[in-house]
Amino acid sequence: MRRTLSLLLAMLLTCATLVAPARAAAAREVTYDRYSLMVDGRRVVLQAAEFHYFRLPSPRLWQDVLEKFKAAGFNAVSLYFSWAYHSPKPGVYDFAGVRDVDRLLRMASEAGLYVIARPGPYINAESSGGGLPAWVKTVPGRARSSESGYQAAYREWLHRINPIIARHQVTEGGPVILYNAENEYQVNTDAAYMQDIQDQARADGIDVPITTNDCCDGGSWSSTWATGPGAVQIPGIDDYPQSFECANPGLWGPWGEGLTERLRDDIPVFAAEYQAGAIDVGDAGYDKCRELTGPAFMKYFYKNNLVTTGATMFSYYMGYGGTNWGWLAQPNDVYTSYDYGAPITEARQLTPKYDEFKRQGYFLQAVAPLAKTDPVATPPASGNPALTTVARANPDTGTEFVLVKHTDRAATSTDTATLDWAGHRVPVQVKGRDAHVLVGEYDLGGQRLVLSTSEIMTHAAIGGRDVAVLYGTAGSPGATILRYGSEPRVTVLEGRVSSSYSGGELRLDYSHEGLARVLVTGGGRRPLLLLIGTDEEAARFWRADTATDPVLVRGTDLVRSASVNGDTVRLVADVAGDTTPVAAGNAASPAVEVFAPPAAHRLRIGTRDVRVTRTPSGSLLGSARAPEPAPMPELTSWRTRPEAPEAQPRFDDSRWTRADRTTTTSPHPPKTLPVLYADDYGCHYGNVWYRGHFTATGAETTIDLNAITGKRGNYLVWLNGRYLGSAAGGVQADSGDQWTPPNPDPGPGHFAIPAGLLKPGADNVIAVLVANMGHNDDWIADDLRFKQPRGLVGAAIGGTPISWRIQGAAGADPVRGGLNNGGLYGERTGWHLPTYPDKSWKNATPAAPLTPGVTWYRTSFKLDLPQGQDVPIGLRFGGDPSPAYRVLIFLNGWNVGQYGGDIGPQKEFSLPAGLLAERGTNTLALAVTAEEPVPAGPGPISLFAYGNVRVD
Repeated sequence: MRRTLSLLLAMLLTCATLVAPARAAAAREVTYDRYSLMVDGRRVVLQAAEFHYFRLPSPRLWQDVLEKFKAAGFNAVSLYFSWAYHSPKPGVYDFAGVRDVDRLLRMASEAGLYVIARPGPYINAESSGGGLPAWVKTVPGRARSSESGYQAAYREWLHRINPIIARHQVTEGGPVILYNAENEYQVNTDAAYMQDIQDQARADGIDVPITTNDCCDGGSWSSTWATGPGAVQIPGIDDYPQSFECANPGLWGPWGEGLTERLRDDIPVFAAEYQAGAIDVGDAGYDKCRELTGPAFMKYFYKNNLVTTGATMFSYYMGYGGTNWGWLAQPNDVYTSYDYGAPITEARQLTPKYDEFKRQGYFLQAVAPLAKTDPVATPPASGNPALTTVARANPDTGTEFVLVKHTDRAATSTDTATLDWAGHRVPVQVKGRDAHVLVGEYDLGGQRLVLSTSEIMTHAAIGGRDVAVLYGTAGSPGATILRYGSEPRVTVLEGRVSSSYSGGELRLDYSHEGLARVLVTGGGRRPLLLLIGTDEEAARFWRADTATDPVLVRGTDLVRSASVNGDTVRLVADVAGDTTPVAAGNAASPAVEVFAPPAAHRLRIGTRDVRVTRTPSGSLLGSARAPEPAPMPELTSWRTRPEAPEAQPRFDDSRWTRADRTTTTSPHPPKTLPVLYADDYGCHYGNVWYRGHFTATGAETTIDLNAITGKRGNYLVWLNGRYLGSAAGGVQADSGDQWTPPNPDPGPGHFAIPAGLLKPGADNVIAVLVANMGHNDDWIADDLRFKQPRGLVGAAIGGTPISWRIQGAAGADPVRGGLNNGGLYGERTGWHLPTYPDKSWKNATPAAPLTPGVTWYRTSFKLDLPQGQDVPIGLRFGGDPSPAYRVLIFLNGWNVGQYGGDIGPQKEFSLPAGLLAERGTNTLALAVTAEEPVPAGPGPISLFAYGNVRVD
């Protein structure tokens, strides 16, 4: 994972030619040199996007995300494998259902994506414990080290996950092309640990290159990145130049230039994680994070890194963020949504960031010479010192790549200069916080491109002619020069383009406005159709390979696949809204246009034939069927029941676990004995109940408690059934990068005992409900941070002895896993499950007044979403959340989120298909914990659709 904000320094990223993995292919060989990876000797520019399957517990939707990656031009997906997600306790591993990573890897292969496999053992990912199971906190020996206790634990994990990865390697005909050992481990010095991870991988059959990702340029365990214990074959670097200050989206590269460093001369430059979003540190909302890391940031930093460093391996974090459902999140800086401001939203919607990834990704796919480049002399940009250039060239083909950017990366002005290049003077214009990668001396299919000041999005040989999509900033001047043996014929089919021919070179001049179409024939070369548009017009194109020629599609919302069978083009595509055809080239047209071989004159989208006409460009133009409306039912007929019988003095806790330990593996000593740490008694996630019995003298006046819950946690206290109040849980080193002295009084709560409440000489009962918010990461590989306790750490009533019992979750849910539930009474007895009989519950609304404690609400609703449509559904809380209560949200038994004023800014929660019955009855359950009397609970509560597309 990318890591803690203050240490990340700057470096990284690049791109180049993409070679997709063959589907169900034979075994192949993976090699590399200083330029790039190679598969069977063919150079590959690896362009990956990060995806966390564990943040989308719906395998049917994994395919959707992977297909969207592929459609954006990515040729790889980076996958963390979360140890905690698969192992609820030592020796127990689950790889079924939503944990079926065999299925995930098959899906990646079917989508045509390589895989960077990242099994840790530590992954960070802003997940609870950084992906280390909570039970590892009770294992002797420092985590992320070669100490024997931890070593036995992580070896067990690796020997479970490695064989699954191994059978899906490229060398076995699968998609796994790289294996990433550990994660940002350079803060530690245990080279034996790093070496052992690699040795275990090799022993388990991993034979693709092993990588690791360095954050912060501090690799002291292998400072030379050369040979020796701990060093991997291909180290890479993580870089997040925008930091995570989403509340200030105008910020521009505060953490450096974002240039990937070459770590060794014998390996490619590897941008192991490059920023493609941000965690929402200040609760500004993920739309602000998406703005902070939006297309302007992407254009400048990604393109700058591409040409300046020549990297050919990179992975963007994140491509799709997903949801911190259940108790998946770490307690710092994240809440239920892990949208991350990524190009694909939490609800799987495409954004302008996705468009920019597609423009750049298609370029990398199409222009093969990018896979091998060296720095070369730079064509100067004259007439305006605000602009500067950097250049690289392929030493074999002579293809040149010229980056034009502002001298000041933070500039906001639009500047124009003249580029002196290949004997020509051509105008270039660059907006502030933008950059252009221009290509010259390039075999563009059957053409010879001398240069162009338009950027290349893609090009393909289709039906005996070359079709190329070029683009530039709206309103900027453009020039494209092509070389011919004799003067060709130029036909401007649409737009305003002037042409001239001299000395064997054809020059086209134009302004980037709408979409211009230029047909060039003759001149000793095959025909060329140039489609020259703005950034926005380029984003409307989709490229899909077929068994014969590629096809280009314009106007659908997504193209998942295409085929050409005789006279028919078949598309699997997403369509939203009205698609009535109008004249080709009209930017407002939602028409579907297909560039295919001339023999094809029919179009089928999904199972529907589309009536088409042939345009002057030779394309097929038609319209697709729009999706049907998807009305949302109202949420009514709520039923309610209060819980927390645990707070009552006569509650039977005899089957609860005695909390009587006097020692602990945690490096944090308890404030009082016995040790009450939840993890020491197997209570790892969510809410935990404590009941303390004591014989009162009658002189007791206060109950003094301490709890460590992680950020946003709290605890509620009762004495003999009387509610006494609540307190905020404490934190220890949750947000700092280095260890600070422990707080001697964490999460204090001092509760006065009301007169007459105690029963002197008899049994009295303290009941404490602690909301633990996940486990610290292990960013600095320091047990003081990772093994920080959760739950009560101190309890005293003067000097009166207390006998304690503890109860957490009833056990790991066999379907949803160990991270889904905590220890609320309703969770332990199934109130969150759709099968629970609630007819005896009272009718009520969640917006009714609340009393302190836990109150449950349940309702059901029916959906009948149209077949063949993708309608992501969300749950919306109206009004402003109160810090006096927090809500656990259960959909058909799945804990899909937490809502409340102290939890974060989130008011909308994704209800993913698979968890949600799109055509059937669903059960919604809310567990509302109030810290004080509240005049109105959460509400109004409603369902809504994030989008609606027909998937044909």
